[in-house]
Amino acid sequence: MGICGNNGVGKTNLLDAIHYLCFTKSYFTRVDGNNVRKGNDGFRLEGNLVLQDKPEKAVCILRETGRKEFLINDQPYDKFSQHIGRYPCVIIAPDDAELITGGSEERRKFLDSLLSQLDEEYLQQLITYTKTLQYRNSLLKNFAETGKRNTELLDIIDEQLIKPGEIIFNNRKEFLVSFLPIAKHLYNDIAVHPEEINLFYESELLQATFSELLQATRTKDFLIQRTSSGTHRDDLDIQLDNQDFKSIASQGQRKSLLFALKLAEMEVLQKAKGFAPLLLLDDVFEKLDESRISNLLHKVCIENEGQVFITDTNKERLKQHLDDLSVRHQLIEL
Repeated sequence: MGICGNNGVGKTNLLDAIHYLCFTKSYFTRVDGNNVRKGNDGFRLEGNLVLQDKPEKAVCILRETGRKEFLINDQPYDKFSQHIGRYPCVIIAPDDAELITGGSEERRKFLDSLLSQLDEEYLQQLITYTKTLQYRNSLLKNFAETGKRNTELLDIIDEQLIKPGEIIFNNRKEFLVSFLPIAKHLYNDIAVHPEEINLFYESELLQATFSELLQATRTKDFLIQRTSSGTHRDDLDIQLDNQDFKSIASQGQRKSLLFALKLAEMEVLQKAKGFAPLLLLDDVFEKLDESRISNLLHKVCIENEGQVFITDTNKERLKQHLDDLSVRHQLIEL
């Protein structure tokens, strides 16, 4: 489906509503209240979906008190994390360029979102790790403020951090062995000419155990008042012709890599779930040449079996590309 219209008419809001129903939260803001229409006290999102040939109703409600509820077929979840992965979804938006050009946090976020849709246990370990890490950091800050260090308590917290941290590391390492070659192949499918691109998993745990790292950096952690080693510092190293990708890549090359990573995410989700995920493309054609647009649309509209939602400010451009592909589609204008 193509959704066309000028900037500011609500195209992105429509895609974000779909994202809410898949992930229980917005893709574009961490604060649910930012999505409340001016003059209102809350919102209600309702979607009718089909899962394994069975119709379902998903509802997300933000009360005026700030309390959020999520229900499937009128049955509420005890924990929102139980919903993740039910409706697999991939979104590509303009700010996603940060996945390529930004800091390591963006690439971990991408990886964690994908693995959490694939494995509920991974998500639970990630939640545990994040909470324990936050507590450890606040403990280190408290030591600095009071001038008293309780190393026995820190030993206990370290043990609580090590277990989920090692599980996260092992899952990432095993997954990326197969995922990164898929992304590399897709990049060259989208790019106009084949290019020598390489992607590597970077983690301190490749060099030492988590326990050894925490012991080695404890003095440093006391000084800087935060945890300086662990899986929360993992990254993907991306190289083009053996040079740092984001330093030398063009706009088109950066977008091609972004699409490759997202399309690889789609491919992995489809294989794991047995059906194609929803794909949301938000204004992705800007600063992209016609050949890359054609290659991308061929991937998502012809080779992909799932439902695709595409927003664009240029209705004629989108219609022309979809007509050229002879793919069944619907265009709406806001």
